[in-house]
Amino acid sequence: MGTLQGHPKGLYLIFATSTAERFSYYGMRAIFILFLTQALLFDTESAASIYGSYTGLVYLTPLIGGYIADKYWGIRRSVFWGAVMMGIGQLMMFLSASMLDRVVLSHWLMYGGLTFLILGNGSFKPTVSSLVGQLYKPGDKRLDAGYTIFYMGVNVGSVIAPLVCGYFGDTGNPEDFKWGFLIAAFMIVLTILLFETQKNKYLISPTGEPLGMRKKKRR
Repeated sequence: MGTLQGHPKGLYLIFATSTAERFSYYGMRAIFILFLTQALLFDTESAASIYGSYTGLVYLTPLIGGYIADKYWGIRRSVFWGAVMMGIGQLMMFLSASMLDRVVLSHWLMYGGLTFLILGNGSFKPTVSSLVGQLYKPGDKRLDAGYTIFYMGVNVGSVIAPLVCGYFGDTGNPEDFKWGFLIAAFMIVLTILLFETQKNKYLISPTGEPLGMRKKKRR
């Protein structure tokens, strides 16, 4: 008996996109502080401060992103633009790691990449999970299992990512950090492609209406 048997097909899509996005996030984070100390040559205290500020803002911005999605963008636009901003952020991290000989530019690319990653995460994280509940009718007993499956995807991405990005990025050669960031960038691009090409087919409510659209204001 398949784990996903009997669940809405949209759960497959949310599972896949969340796995890819969390892979991108945790893959970058796994090598980030090493990149700061070994490639950009920050001292440990400064690197820890940057890392702490980044992770703190990552947990703060979903409050803002959820409000914007609810009031202005809708879930679909928030997921898309959140993923796009994260993609830009990961590519800027790749460029930062590719220009270590140009110290000032490399540092500014790193800070710019973090900014886009923070903003993108704020838009993506609080919205994609809310789609899971909308796939089921109120009172549907499968909902708890659906959320369990969704979080399995999140955990799969977060466990595999450090192993893969660490293997290719943390080789002992500072020049190789860029490959870890490039893999993270590829995974967020995959997230965008999966979501944009399949959302209209699978993100459907139990009554047949498209999910994640912006709610029209009543007059």
